[in-house]
Amino acid sequence: METAHVFILVLLFTSSLAAAVDAAEYLKYKDPKQPLNVRLDDLLSRMTLAEKIGQMAQIERKNASSEVLKNYFIGSVLSEGGSAPAPQAPAKLWVEMVNEMQRAALSTRLGIPIIYGIDAVHGHNTVYKATIFPHNIGLGATRDPALVKRIGAATALEVRATGIPYIFAPCIAVCRDPRWGRCYESYSEDPKVVEQMTEIIPGLQGEIPENSLKGVPFVAGKRKVAACAKHYVGDGGTHLGINENNTITNFHGLLSVHMPPYYHAIIKGVSSVMVSYSSWNGVKMHANRYLLTDFLKNKLRFRIMIPYDYSRYTESFNELVQKNVIPMSRIDDAEHRDIAREAVRKSLVLLKNGKSYGEPLLPLPKKAKKILVAGGNANNLGYQCGGTTLLEAIKATVDAGTEVVYSENPNEYFIQSNEFTYAIVAVGEHSYAETFGDSMNLTIVDPGPATIENVCKHVKCVVVLISGRPVVIEPYVEKIDALVAAWLPGTEGRGITDVLFGDYGFTGKLPRTWFKSVDQLPMNVGDPHYDPLYPFGFGLTTEPAKPSY
Repeated sequence: METAHVFILVLLFTSSLAAAVDAAEYLKYKDPKQPLNVRLDDLLSRMTLAEKIGQMAQIERKNASSEVLKNYFIGSVLSEGGSAPAPQAPAKLWVEMVNEMQRAALSTRLGIPIIYGIDAVHGHNTVYKATIFPHNIGLGATRDPALVKRIGAATALEVRATGIPYIFAPCIAVCRDPRWGRCYESYSEDPKVVEQMTEIIPGLQGEIPENSLKGVPFVAGKRKVAACAKHYVGDGGTHLGINENNTITNFHGLLSVHMPPYYHAIIKGVSSVMVSYSSWNGVKMHANRYLLTDFLKNKLRFRIMIPYDYSRYTESFNELVQKNVIPMSRIDDAEHRDIAREAVRKSLVLLKNGKSYGEPLLPLPKKAKKILVAGGNANNLGYQCGGTTLLEAIKATVDAGTEVVYSENPNEYFIQSNEFTYAIVAVGEHSYAETFGDSMNLTIVDPGPATIENVCKHVKCVVVLISGRPVVIEPYVEKIDALVAAWLPGTEGRGITDVLFGDYGFTGKLPRTWFKSVDQLPMNVGDPHYDPLYPFGFGLTTEPAKPSY
């Protein structure tokens, strides 16, 4: 995970965490009855240079000892990717860790609490047994902002159960080149789809009250978190899709493609904005005073974080310090898994169904003599981001009398010596993150192509692509009977089989253009050279299978 460079995060938590006001000295900044600006001015007037520097620092959890927090007046702590208090740490251990840090911060001269932040980009993905939802590219395929809002609410609750009030999400980048290693974090190549998906923000933070001003940051209470829109701005448009590289476009291009999601995020009260490491026309975003100060702060009117339900929010921090947090046992985990499974179903995009018109392969029959499951992505939790593997889901879905045979890369002799009714082949990409995912070829990982060739030559086959973006598939399409883009589905692999076997129909639509060849890239809907294999918005539909009696 990138080090979090957040444009603005304000110390809003000082009222009741440091509520023990010394009777001998009245301190305005500790008085919740005073206007917020009065309290901030009073606090800032009392701070030394060292304290101000410390409050602007955000350090990794492993370095955040009580001594460091107290001696350097640290303002914020984060967990980098995978950083946890212990392997398979339960929620209670997370809470105890955060509480210990808060006690250290509150023991300083001014008693300013820390703000703890963590990546939670598709669920509380650093925490053991958390629900992992489909990555953003899959959520973009659902075209369902209401579902995404529910995912935000479920994520917020699981994050708060671990004592953490702040997350580095959502990513509202508009990925314009799938060669970018973070393209799966983008909802779509179309800014309008990304705009719609900013509905996750009120899910995470709560709805702004009807009588309140739009565009003022808001967090509703102890079941919600402060969100962070990232990465401002243009990170999805870098040259050749190289991570943290240069986005080359004029001001109109920046405003019309990459900026619109930020308008919507700010209107919906997003609490913070993370600045991108990328550049715009050769100028690093961190050094771009015009876009940071003149445009973001002055034109878009992005303001200090002021929760309207201030007393409830700070009350929740008191509960955190007193260990009266939301225990993980109180979270309806099954309900969250159901939301994730629904999201998987709606994210699947059916690209092909049958070699001949009127002869679809899907939905597959649950009752068959013998079926083959093949491919390296069929039985690997990591490639689909955890949970139930596709192989496990298939075994749990088919009829008890159906024999399921798994072979990762079967040879032709094995296939021909068995009488398979049909085959499910799961191939795609291996796990990656950020710069490690940058790719100039976007090929299916070996031996995936050979597996497709061997299996689909002899058996009716449905190929399920597990990938964070479109990959090269055009050379194999003619050999495939049915083709499904499953993206990075998360923990609920049963959502895939729900649709493959017809309990639900396919409804997903491509959130980005599927190219024929990487030589066409970048290529997005509306471009003059637009000649895709499957266009933006494409997706075949099916009806649920009629039950057989």
